[in-house]
Amino acid sequence: ERYAHIQYILRCAVKGGNVDLQVDGQENIPAEGGFMLYANHQGMFDVLAIAATCDRPIGAVLKQELYDIPFIHQIALCTKSFPMNREDVRQSLTVIQHVTQEVKDGRGYLIFPEGTRIRSREIKPEVHGGFALIAQMGKAPVNPLAICGWSDITPKGKKLMRPKKCWIRAGKAVSLSDAPAGLKRTERLTWFESEAMDRVYTMRDELCDEHPGRF
Repeated sequence: ERYAHIQYILRCAVKGGNVDLQVDGQENIPAEGGFMLYANHQGMFDVLAIAATCDRPIGAVLKQELYDIPFIHQIALCTKSFPMNREDVRQSLTVIQHVTQEVKDGRGYLIFPEGTRIRSREIKPEVHGGFALIAQMGKAPVNPLAICGWSDITPKGKKLMRPKKCWIRAGKAVSLSDAPAGLKRTERLTWFESEAMDRVYTMRDELCDEHPGRF
């Protein structure tokens, strides 16, 4: 009930921002049990839109700096989201432990492995690992999630959103059991992270090709 109220607030924010949000692939999100969403990151608004459209309650792992924004801070607290400071190894490990336990308990979590907003297909970001360890310890599938159209929804130097059509696409889950036979443990984790991100970028590029001129 509390999450339904939060979703109502987020959907009002989407509507108030004049965003025409198109979502497909929701049937790929597990109907029960813990899971993880692994998404590309284009703007501050996309995390709110994903939470507004996911049928199941989700939390998120967010950059520490986002907690300085009062609205996001309050939503994060209500959804059991966690701030992560990648410069603090001990704090990051604590977050991984907390999220792993939440996933074991049946919750879903959203992670942005790029770690920062990417506003161009030409940019090749460093992808931060670690989610595979959560998936392994939490025994949870990972659903790749692609977003398109958010990069120019708030122009650089502006605070107000422009009316835009934006897209979210959820792909089929990938799990560690999909890894090729014969890989060692660390190799399986590396394959898992690479495979999930490749699926994210494939879907993102498909959305961009379907909607020329948008990213």
